[in-house]
Amino acid sequence: MKEQIRDFLEYLRLNRNASDHTVSAYASDIAQYLGFVAAEAGTAAAGLEPSALDLTTIRLFMAELHRQGHARASVSRKLSALRAFSRFLRREGWIEGDPAALAVSPRREQKIPSHLSVDEMSRLLEMPDASDPLGCRDRAILELFYASGLRLSELVGLDVADVNVSGRMVRVFGKGAKERLVPFNAATVESLRAWLTVRYEMRRKLSEPAPPAAATAARRGGSRNDRPARRPRRDEAEPLFVNFRGSRLTGRSVQRLVARYVSACSSRFGISPHALRHSFATHLLERGADLRAIQELLGHVQLSTTQRYTHVNAAQLLNVYRKAHPRAKQP
Repeated sequence: MKEQIRDFLEYLRLNRNASDHTVSAYASDIAQYLGFVAAEAGTAAAGLEPSALDLTTIRLFMAELHRQGHARASVSRKLSALRAFSRFLRREGWIEGDPAALAVSPRREQKIPSHLSVDEMSRLLEMPDASDPLGCRDRAILELFYASGLRLSELVGLDVADVNVSGRMVRVFGKGAKERLVPFNAATVESLRAWLTVRYEMRRKLSEPAPPAAATAARRGGSRNDRPARRPRRDEAEPLFVNFRGSRLTGRSVQRLVARYVSACSSRFGISPHALRHSFATHLLERGADLRAIQELLGHVQLSTTQRYTHVNAAQLLNVYRKAHPRAKQP
């Protein structure tokens, strides 16, 4: 089914406007399923036909994932990929029915993601050394994370042109290339201005022509570190956050720097860039922000998704009850 899988992934990119991450995840899930079917049939995955996609093998595949200890959310995502692939095969005439539509998704677990308190978040924002160029960058990253509640992929995908520092707005391209405008605060303005100044100096030094000795060594096949940096073209996007080589910062690098700063100021575990996004939503909700407004800021299509990101503790519920109920203050 190499041809069908290739056409399906192209359909996701062009017709569904799916992100590269989604396309890669769907391709991995389908390949894992076909590998399971091939192992059960005792044949090679390359020799499978579209008719191999049936309800029985899908149920067996889900049972195997459960036996291996996969999370319910992971199993549901893999089933979503198989459903989309099955609908595509039926529409293109490769199969007659839609077997994946009859498979039942496991009930998703309602887990509350980790988040930081306001005091913990304040300590985390003060951890980077702003006098160091990369520390200045890290401060801007943490400030923007907490001020705007961006996803990790959205933050690393930002370009300089996406940020309006004077207007305190950032243009974000979320899932499905959906564009939204998200505000940020005055503290983030200061951090971003400081980083943009440092970033300009870093890019300027990288674009300077190398001295003759280094250029000669590069022509003779010198080491990669000895070769002059390539001058960026004008038509290339200018990433907002870069590493010391001037390249766009990756999501894995941001995960590592967040984990490093959290471990230095707190004993909490499981605090990731997504936990900063959850802290953003939780703190807004605790201070009376409307759930619909939080939904727009986070870029969620459904309100139920926002409700999973936010939670209210018992003390806050009691405080709201005392303020709102007409007879709560009576003896």
